[in-house]
Amino acid sequence: MKIKPLSKEQLIISVDRLTRFKDPETKYLRVFKEIISTNLLEPKLKKKELDLLSYESLKNIAENIINSSLPQNKKENFLINQRLLDYENSVYKINENTQTLLKNKINYKEIIKILPDNIPNNLKWLKSLLADNVNDNFFGYPVQQLLLCEGITEEILLPEFAKICNYDFEQNGIHIISAGGKNQVVKYFYNFADTIKIPVFILLDKDAEENLKEILPRLREFDKIHLVKSGEFEDLLPDTLIIKTLKYATKNISLGSEYNIAQYNSKVEFLEEFFKHRGLHEFKKSEFALMVKENISDISDLSEEIIEIFKEIKGTKVPL
Repeated sequence: MKIKPLSKEQLIISVDRLTRFKDPETKYLRVFKEIISTNLLEPKLKKKELDLLSYESLKNIAENIINSSLPQNKKENFLINQRLLDYENSVYKINENTQTLLKNKINYKEIIKILPDNIPNNLKWLKSLLADNVNDNFFGYPVQQLLLCEGITEEILLPEFAKICNYDFEQNGIHIISAGGKNQVVKYFYNFADTIKIPVFILLDKDAEENLKEILPRLREFDKIHLVKSGEFEDLLPDTLIIKTLKYATKNISLGSEYNIAQYNSKVEFLEEFFKHRGLHEFKKSEFALMVKENISDISDLSEEIIEIFKEIKGTKVPL
């Protein structure tokens, strides 16, 4: 084979993609095929030819290209490879072909040496796999539980509220996914119920009762679901927190001091009207959630239902 060595940037991007929380078969095939198509000079393989290669061949060629792009180390150490294999098998239901992809001899030890300081949590975790004790979880990995919700507000605020409840998502391996709507939550969960071994906690707005009925037949004994008692997630935010956030957002603007939240059917409706009639830019949930995040200070910023949700999340475990 004639290859073009991977650049430092390519190596970092590749290991980043290989260690993200994603279906192992999907991510390994994508990364390995991309490496082969861009860096295997002879024989040059077309996409159709790559698709026809066995998983063993794809692994061997990609592994060869990766390792040939790194300094050669005579003292081979595949501790990281074994730990990655064990981790993926602890989270996913993995078929024999995918096991072949995972049982590689990529020289992670040399790749770790070129990682910069500013890296995502999955790569920080990868670096930690060389340590004697890898039981401590400071980066959200290994993932031990999924928290599946509808929107960006929950994704931004739930980890912050959890800290107020003395429950750090990263230290407990909680991986949060905002699906982008109640129908998407169902699709995500159906896929996860078939492919993963870890528990899923599902958070749905009140208007997702029909979606709840779709999910319940597929709910495993260690999964849990919480339907917001009234309205949507924003309705769980205490009025005091919303007002504190609005004062923060408008501190340099004279807008008066009336916050008639109770007069509206929902807090999102109130916020949309507030932003519209006070001459502010259009209300956007993600931007407002980030402002709320800046104004969370103590337990008084959590409603009773939010505290209840965290108690349920803490109790979601795979039976031993």
